[in-house]
Amino acid sequence: DIFRESGIDWVVNFAAESHVDRSIVDPAEFLHTNILGTFALLEAAKQFWLDAPSDFDKKRFLHVSTDEVYGSLSNTGLFTESTPYDPSSPYSASKAASDHLAVAYYRTYSLPVIITNCSNNYGPYQFPEKLIPLIISNAIKGRSLPVYGDGKNVRDWLYVEDHCEAILATLESGRLGEKYNIGGNCEKQNIEVVTLICLKKELRTGT
Repeated sequence: DIFRESGIDWVVNFAAESHVDRSIVDPAEFLHTNILGTFALLEAAKQFWLDAPSDFDKKRFLHVSTDEVYGSLSNTGLFTESTPYDPSSPYSASKAASDHLAVAYYRTYSLPVIITNCSNNYGPYQFPEKLIPLIISNAIKGRSLPVYGDGKNVRDWLYVEDHCEAILATLESGRLGEKYNIGGNCEKQNIEVVTLICLKKELRTGT
């Protein structure tokens, strides 16, 4: 109904369950949102756009994914668009599945799909379960600082407004059927990020 009433030209699928720890505790929610949710949007776009092919070249379905579909970043270099998928949690597996589904709709139905795989976002108002706001909040309150595993997983960090600029550029200039990695060129182990936050707190408070 929203497609019909509003004449949607661009869809950007930001929607995702995205917290690794919660995906381990309750994977069903992640499969429902990340796979079936993506399927619902792809189906809605297909049904509306393929019925009105006159301005089909103006349509875009941009599926926002994650670099975690590639597995853990090693010390040997960055992920590329040709890096094999190697998901290691229910979260990353569900996102990998949604990527494959989006590609399938491009190849099967010629739906104008583009995929972006971004690194870890951070920025103002981020949901407090995420690493940076969680560590900042807990450090301020003197609580324990939870770190997944041994903390040595390497992730690239990307400021949210830089990510949004890249998404807009991809919508305007990206090639249909392609996927684009979006990163911040800021690779750090999780434990490094936690340590930097703690050092910053000590400098600010003098403790």
